[in-house]
Amino acid sequence: SKYPILDINTPYIKTDNVRDFGDGENCEFETVFVLKDFQAPEYSFLYKNDNRILGPPAVMHCASKGEPLPFSSRPLYSMTMLNLSLCFTGFRKKDEVVTLVNLVHHMGGIIRKDFDSTKVTHLIARSTHGEKYRLAVCMGTPILTPEWIHKAWEHRDDINFHAGNEEFRTVFKVPPFQDCVLSFLGFSEEERTFHSYSSEMLTPGYTSAVGDERCTHLVVEENSIKELPFTPSKRLYVVKQEWFWGSIQMDARAGETMYSYEKPESPAMKKAVSLLSLKTPNSGRKRRRLRETLAQLTKETEISPFPPRKRPSAEHSLSMGSLLDISNTPDTCKSSGEHKRRRSSCSSTPALPKQSARWQVSKELYQTESNYVDILATVLQLFKYPLDKEGQVGGPILAQEELKTIFGSIPDIYEVHMRIKADLEELVMNWSEERSVGDIILKYSGELVKAYPPFVNFFEMSKETIVRCERQKPRFHAFLKINQAKPECGRQTLAELLIRPVQRLPSVALLLNDIKKHTSDDNPDKVTLEKAIESLKEVMTHINEDKRKTEGQKQIFDVVYEVDGCPANLLSSHRSLVHRVETIALGDKPCDRGEHVTLFLFNDCLEIARKRHKVITTFRSPLGQTRPPAHLKHIALMPLSQIRRVLDIQDTEECQNAFALVVRPPTEQENLLFSFQLTAEDTLKSAWLKTLCRQVANTICRADAEDLIQSTDPDSVQVSTKDMDSTLSRASRAIKKTSKKVTRAFSFTKTPKRVLQRAFLANGTPDDKSPGLDGDHMGRTSSSSTLAVIPELIVELPTFGHFRTAGTGCDFSTGLPFSRTKLAPTLE
Repeated sequence: SKYPILDINTPYIKTDNVRDFGDGENCEFETVFVLKDFQAPEYSFLYKNDNRILGPPAVMHCASKGEPLPFSSRPLYSMTMLNLSLCFTGFRKKDEVVTLVNLVHHMGGIIRKDFDSTKVTHLIARSTHGEKYRLAVCMGTPILTPEWIHKAWEHRDDINFHAGNEEFRTVFKVPPFQDCVLSFLGFSEEERTFHSYSSEMLTPGYTSAVGDERCTHLVVEENSIKELPFTPSKRLYVVKQEWFWGSIQMDARAGETMYSYEKPESPAMKKAVSLLSLKTPNSGRKRRRLRETLAQLTKETEISPFPPRKRPSAEHSLSMGSLLDISNTPDTCKSSGEHKRRRSSCSSTPALPKQSARWQVSKELYQTESNYVDILATVLQLFKYPLDKEGQVGGPILAQEELKTIFGSIPDIYEVHMRIKADLEELVMNWSEERSVGDIILKYSGELVKAYPPFVNFFEMSKETIVRCERQKPRFHAFLKINQAKPECGRQTLAELLIRPVQRLPSVALLLNDIKKHTSDDNPDKVTLEKAIESLKEVMTHINEDKRKTEGQKQIFDVVYEVDGCPANLLSSHRSLVHRVETIALGDKPCDRGEHVTLFLFNDCLEIARKRHKVITTFRSPLGQTRPPAHLKHIALMPLSQIRRVLDIQDTEECQNAFALVVRPPTEQENLLFSFQLTAEDTLKSAWLKTLCRQVANTICRADAEDLIQSTDPDSVQVSTKDMDSTLSRASRAIKKTSKKVTRAFSFTKTPKRVLQRAFLANGTPDDKSPGLDGDHMGRTSSSSTLAVIPELIVELPTFGHFRTAGTGCDFSTGLPFSRTKLAPTLE
């Protein structure tokens, strides 16, 4: 009744006794027996007599398609596995294989003994070992459990069902860790829990503790484990964690050979650059050795931004490395042949002309652009292209909609910056002061407007999609684990790499401002640079205001109020405060040794401020609003791109909790060393240095942040924290400051004009309308008039601050006049 009689144009006979027909031959017709039960005695009788046997679904399938009945020497019940070719592996029980083979034949499938990738469509596996399994993984052939065959047999009466349906088949994939027992070594508790959850979710019951005899695979975190706690048995696979994530990503057990863990050799510690013992009192020799040390420290990470030329000529035989030498410019390269011809027998090399600051910053713009393009290429090549590739092993990891949400217009951004990089490269390689940097940015401003807003505006959605997919899709999580661990990523996550486009345009605008600062007024590029900066601002105005970091902006205003003399350009819509540390200066730059210095780390610059020496009264604005006095004084606002190296100074008896920055401002011809000692007990030096290096790497568009850190001994950079808080040290610093103030007070060339004006005002009465206050009169004021307003000397003692003697004069430490008073100290 389940199979209504269709008009199949074929004569048939209904019978309850097949023995009447199954023991002879009919000369006029070929007899085909249609049985509903292939387990009945009638089936066995007909099968032994080599009769053709079909099931009702097979007949109905042919009738519905108007096809003739299939000729098969084997009984055929249905077309459930029509056109499927199966191979078996890992089975130990012959009876089980015989049963499965019969079912496959009954459903129209084909069995092959050997695995032929061109013919086998599915591998049925009881084990993840063996050559057949490896070949199936490599060829992307679906690997399924025997339950797939049994479940398909249950659907044998449905003529519209086919076992090859992907949605049905996926349920029966062989788990990647089938017949494996995993243990995890060297992972944190959180990581170990997640690993166990991932493996249990894919293959329940297949994890164990380290050392368990049942364990087949020991997964080792190779970065933290230097030696195994026991000698592994020969049957135990000891593999790196990439094997685990690779298996999940492929949805199949990866080969252990290429992921085998080997005991690492004793890691070569980074050799700290050490100098000969600095016992000589010769300060000039010390400075020379320090310069050599700083040059050595930065040499290893100084990467040439220029591609090597194919065939450098003999006349211009300076290497590309020499272009990075701070003493070389393209102009000097042209004359290098002449220098060689004039070279005397003297071994010393003649000094070459200095580079211009404009060229230095332009070179920095090119180098950061080159690094930025490399990061975009990493995002595309390591993440987007593999996820977008057709024919992925185990099927697509992400849907197309998810890929579009995550990567957005990254390919468009990459294309435009590739062209910008090429133009900047040509500019820097063929440099002259008349070449225009601004024209390059203006040339591509239209494309930047089209490419950036679609990505930046939906960046938060991109991050949320990454988090959601990583949580819900183990294969995507494994894919990220594998690729984020590669050196190209610099130990950054995909989300951290994708934030670079959000930061790039503000960074370019800062560099263009710096180039403009070093461009002469008569250079046409000055106007062009202003237009280029405005064009970048226009691009950034297309970015939604809600993407601005309002909390970070509030923190910047707090810094501006707290630091007296803080530059106004610190306030910027793209800038945010990252970290703040309290330190003591250990050298003579950027301020005197022993000064209490606060470092404000922003995402693209470092504000350096020292503690004020005098208490300032509360500031009252014209509107009557008050704010606390500024306790800090601005020293320098330094772009992070000027930091060439971060030195982690090793702790010794005479040096504790110290670090240093090797800095190269564009106006300097050699490296500078800024050394500090952390003072806050809750500030962990290693964490602070990593945070600093990450921001520096982001600014110069490099992924390898930790390569910027180098450990060195304090003697090699002449840094010590000994006696920093002693009375003698404080007195020495006070005397040094007094010496500077006395020198400044008697200097006729460095006396601030503003201070003189205040002094004249202090000596005059409100009714005096002296013409001497105009610019001409002030310009004619001689040095004798300068002495006239400084009748007394300001003396600063180490302990008590300022003692002012009787008389009227001007305190040049504050620029404020004072009147004749009694002798009285003013405490700092």
